[in-house]
Amino acid sequence: MFQFIVRRILQTIPVLIGVTILVFSLMHLTPGNPAHIIAGEGVPKETVEQIEERLGLNDPIPTQYFNFVTDAAMLEFGNSWRTSLPVTDELWPKFWVTFELALYSTIFSIFMGLIAGIVSAVRQYTFSDIAIMLVALFGLSMPNFWLGLMLMQWFSINLGWLPPTGWGTPEQVIMPVVTLGTMGAAVIARMTRSSMLDVLTQDYIRTARAKGLKEKVVVYRHALKNALIPVVTVVGLQFGGLLAGSVLTESVFAINGMGKLIIDRILARDFPVVQAAVLVIAVVFVFVNMIVDISYKFLNKRVDLD
Repeated sequence: MFQFIVRRILQTIPVLIGVTILVFSLMHLTPGNPAHIIAGEGVPKETVEQIEERLGLNDPIPTQYFNFVTDAAMLEFGNSWRTSLPVTDELWPKFWVTFELALYSTIFSIFMGLIAGIVSAVRQYTFSDIAIMLVALFGLSMPNFWLGLMLMQWFSINLGWLPPTGWGTPEQVIMPVVTLGTMGAAVIARMTRSSMLDVLTQDYIRTARAKGLKEKVVVYRHALKNALIPVVTVVGLQFGGLLAGSVLTESVFAINGMGKLIIDRILARDFPVVQAAVLVIAVVFVFVNMIVDISYKFLNKRVDLD
């Protein structure tokens, strides 16, 4: 197991190198001179040259990339071109907001999706199964921003139970988490049902039932553990997707997170902040998928991913 984990960690290194190359290329592939963007219109040429020298834009590209990687490894991303504040001071508070939103939404998705998928599989072709799959289909079909607006209209405006916007208090967390986690719960429910139905037809399940084990023991101890392998893959991908794709939900509920930060700074062409935000999200996504791979071995030691 230890060798497997070390091998998986080493395999992430080329991926991380590729990520840093793509993120570093953002500034150089975008039309326009970054020094001109910082200096503004109508400034003397000498001022632009001084800015280029200060930012190291006159250095060879390999040197600039090496400096970018070494600074990023120390979580040093320079200063924002828009506010002149350190990028980390602007990035981390918003990153943790989005991270919390993605984490709570993933937990909601897992909880609701697993319960719905297990019930649907155990009660195949019953009214419960059909009703759960219809609700899951509805959850897959509706856009997140529409669900968010409907929740806001009903629970905030009509009933007055929950605050319509913001993030931080338990009341403010409920609607954004439900909005962002509903589609994930629907995907997990359908995946769990399909995987459970496949596992429940295996010979070892029939043997366990023939031994007189209780149905709950058969389902939760023997069937569910093996059925979770494809579900874990979906959960890992969903968490990374939520971390990078919560822009609409953050906009609907006026949450000041990473999505809003990236959009605002792309429009302002604030490359250091955009590069840092994209790099952090990509690195987290890579490590989440590495953890998913490692979790396969804990769920089923016979799984060979080499």
